[in-house]
Amino acid sequence: MKLITAVVRPERVQQVKEALFQAGISGITLSRVSGHGGEQSIVEHYRGTRVMVEFHDKVEFRMAVSEPFVQAAIDAICKGARTGEVGDGKIFVQPMERVIRIRTGEEDTAALTPVTETKLTPDHL
Repeated sequence: MKLITAVVRPERVQQVKEALFQAGISGITLSRVSGHGGEQSIVEHYRGTRVMVEFHDKVEFRMAVSEPFVQAAIDAICKGARTGEVGDGKIFVQPMERVIRIRTGEEDTAALTPVTETKLTPDHL
């Protein structure tokens, strides 16, 4: 089991999400973050004052995956996020010791398996 964290451009979120879903990875968490990597600082003018923008808006994807999905997740993120320009982002892969699904008490790989639930129809609402 691995925890995959990817930091990507905000404008590439939709492409990354679609690529992950196509790879069979649907359990993801998104966060808006700011950071500085290889991009150059940008100088902007705000109310007549020069302001150096050191941190850039990014989106962080986090997903816990079982071993068979690690490379698929990496490939999907690269496919969706890559523009070929500085600032495309980074992917971090870390081992996970333990995972517990709160609802059922399932652990480890069983807790990572997508949950198949009955699709709700208008009669159920």
